[in-house]
Amino acid sequence: MRPIKDIGSVRGKKVLLRLDLNVPLRNEEVADDFRIKKSIPTIQWLREGGAKIIIISHCENKDTPTLRPVFKYLAQTLPISFIETYVDEKTHEAVDALQDGEMILLENLRQYDGEKQNDRAFASMLASLAHVYVNDAFSVSHREHASIVGIPNIIPGYAGFLLQREVENLSKSFNAPHPFLFILGGAKFDTKIPLIKKFLTIADTVFVGGALANNFFKEQGYNVGRSLVSDGDFSLNELLKDKKIILPIDVVVRRGEKIDIKNIASVGDEDMILDAGPETLEMLNQGISSAQYILWNGPLGNFEVGFKEGTLLLAQKIAQSSAQSVLGGADTLAAISELQLEEKFTFVSSGGGAMLDFLSSGTLPGIEALHEK
Repeated sequence: MRPIKDIGSVRGKKVLLRLDLNVPLRNEEVADDFRIKKSIPTIQWLREGGAKIIIISHCENKDTPTLRPVFKYLAQTLPISFIETYVDEKTHEAVDALQDGEMILLENLRQYDGEKQNDRAFASMLASLAHVYVNDAFSVSHREHASIVGIPNIIPGYAGFLLQREVENLSKSFNAPHPFLFILGGAKFDTKIPLIKKFLTIADTVFVGGALANNFFKEQGYNVGRSLVSDGDFSLNELLKDKKIILPIDVVVRRGEKIDIKNIASVGDEDMILDAGPETLEMLNQGISSAQYILWNGPLGNFEVGFKEGTLLLAQKIAQSSAQSVLGGADTLAAISELQLEEKFTFVSSGGGAMLDFLSSGTLPGIEALHEK
C-alpha cells in the first residue's frame, strides 16, 4: 500500500476520501460514532494540509437509507456540505467551489447499482471529481466494489491512517507472543472455518464459541436441539483431533419461555443454545489469565436477541488482562461500546468480515488496489 503521506503536498488538491460511515442510528441521529472517530485523524491531516475533500461512503440502514444524519453529526464540528445527487454538472460546480480544507459528503453509494457491480463507468464518474483517492474504510475493503477497487485503477490511490493502523495491528497476529489465545464466536461457519484451520498453526489455544460451536457439538454426536447449525460438510472430525481446539463446557438454553443452564451433554430436542454458561466463562478466564496475546472476533451468544451476558463478561475479563488484546466484529464492538471499555484493549478493529478475511489471507482487495500501478 502507498501511505497517505506519500501524496506529498495536498494543498489545493481534490481528494476523494472513502470512509465507512455506516453507523448505527437512533431516531435518525448517530447512536455510535466509533467508526467516524476512527477516521478523524485522516480527515484532520487532509484538512490541515489544505486539501479539498470529497467524502464518499455507504449506509445500509433500512429505515434511514441516507447519510444525512451522519452529515448533521459531522457538520457540528467540520466545514462540510451535503450533496444528495451524484456526479452531474452541479456536483462538479460544488467541488470546484471548495476552498482549501473544506469538505463535501456525497449521498449513500449503495443507492447506485454501479457500486456493488464495480461498474467501470460509475468508478470513472466518481474518479472524475478528484486528483487522488484515499481509502480509509478498512471495514469494507474486502468488497470488490467500485469505490474500493475501481477508483484506484483510474486515479492514484493511497491508504489513510485508519487503514494503515488496521493492517499494522492485525498483522501482528501472524507472529504474536505466546501463550496466544484465539477466541472465535458468532455464526457463518463456512466463512470462519479457514480462520480456525489457519490459527491452529499459529495460536496455542483456539476457543470456538457462539453458534460456531454447534457444528462441533453435532460432529461429536451431541444433541443441539433447535440450535442454529450451518449446513455443509466441514470435515470437523479431523479438526476435533487437534487438542488446541476448546469448546464450551456448558451453555445457556431456551425451551419455550424457560431459560436454563445445561451441560452440553444434557441439551434436549426442544432446547436452543443461545449463550455460553458460567463454567465455560471460568475456563476462558483461566486461559485469559495466562495469555500474553488474545485475538477475539464474534460474540459468545445470540447478541441480537438479548443473550449478551457471556460476551459482556468476556469483554470485561479481557479488559482486565495484562495480555496484548486485539478484537473486532460488529457484536464484539457493541459489547465494548456498551461497557465503555475501548481504551482497555491494545487494538479494536473497525472491521468484522474485513478483519476475518485479512486474518485469513493477509490482504484484501482494497489493499491490493492501492499498490502502485
